[in-house]
Amino acid sequence: MVRYLIITVLLFCQLPAPAQNLDIRLLNGLHDTRDKTWDETFNAFSFTVYPVSLAVPLAQYIHGIAAGDMKSIEHGLHSTTALVANTVITYGLKHTIKRQRPYDKYPQYTPYEHDTSPSFPSGHTSFAFTTATDLSIQYRKWYVVVPAYFWAGAVGYSRIHMGAHYPSDVVAGALVGAAASYLSYRGNKWIKGYWEKKTKAKFID
Repeated sequence: MVRYLIITVLLFCQLPAPAQNLDIRLLNGLHDTRDKTWDETFNAFSFTVYPVSLAVPLAQYIHGIAAGDMKSIEHGLHSTTALVANTVITYGLKHTIKRQRPYDKYPQYTPYEHDTSPSFPSGHTSFAFTTATDLSIQYRKWYVVVPAYFWAGAVGYSRIHMGAHYPSDVVAGALVGAAASYLSYRGNKWIKGYWEKKTKAKFID
């Protein structure tokens, strides 16, 4: 996954003209057919991202401490480290690449609202996919996975619908978010295994 993420980000950083044209054509098609009566609905999806992303680990910690459930506390730790990793990667890319928002570069686009941060990758999308991937890894039930990714997908689409991002920003955000969650999961699993082996070896000695 890490290899695919790096390759994808590098491709988006140096988009050839045909790919850039496809990105703009997709945005034009969505912008030209945009039904503004849905703006409030999709804005609501965007608005949920940060509250939900923070509420998930908080709820896991609270439940874990209240019920004495170490598994929930481990889930909370995974969710927290995933959010931290996603923040570092997303905003590191944003301020390294410094891609202009569509409406800053092309005046024909009229966004629902103006954002001041760089465009690539989409932060809302990356946080949504971090949370969706966290939940999917931790609980692995269809009734968790399907709603989680439906929500994350709706958030991603909302960023294009409202004119805040290019489609490639959203695709990159989804990949970054999913990768941050996966890396956090693997890292926490490795650390847990390392300490269990170390503790076991010390006990035997």
